[in-house]
Amino acid sequence: MTQLYKSYSVTEATKKLESYCVYQDRCHKEVITKLREMRMIPEAIDQIMGQLIQNNYLNEERFAKSFARGKFNIKKWGRNRIVNELKQRDISKFNIKIALEEIDNGEYYKTFNALAKKRLTEIKEKDVQKRRKKLADYLFYRGWESNMVYEKIGELIPFK
Repeated sequence: MTQLYKSYSVTEATKKLESYCVYQDRCHKEVITKLREMRMIPEAIDQIMGQLIQNNYLNEERFAKSFARGKFNIKKWGRNRIVNELKQRDISKFNIKIALEEIDNGEYYKTFNALAKKRLTEIKEKDVQKRRKKLADYLFYRGWESNMVYEKIGELIPFK
C-alpha cells in the first residue's frame, strides 16, 4: 500500500508554520520537528526557520519565559523540573537563566508551601515514614529543590 504525503512549497510551509507559532510560543526544536514531519528538505527547513526568526514568529527567549511562567503558575512546577524540561527542548543556558527570573521568589515559596500542605491532606497513609516519603516523592517529581522539600517535611511531619 503506497502512502501519499502532501508536499508543501516553501511558501505554503512557511504560512503553515507561522500559524503554528502564532497559536502558541514554540521552541526551535518543535518547529524543526514539525517541518521534518512535513517532509521538508534541510535547505528548506533552514530557510523557513530563518524567516520565522527574522519575522519574530520564533523567539527562544520569549518561549523560555512563557514556558517557565506557565509551568510554574498553572502546573506548580519547581525550578528543577522547569530547567530539565527546557534543557530537553535544547534551550540555551542563557535563556534558561532569563526564564527563571520570571518566577518571583516570594510567589515561589508561597506556592511551594501551599502545594506541600495541600498534598499532605490528600495522603491517607498512617505510617509516618511512608507519609514523609510520599510527600517527598510528589514534591521531587514536580521539580522542587531538595533542601526545601526536606525542610518542609521536617516541619509538616515531625518524627514523634
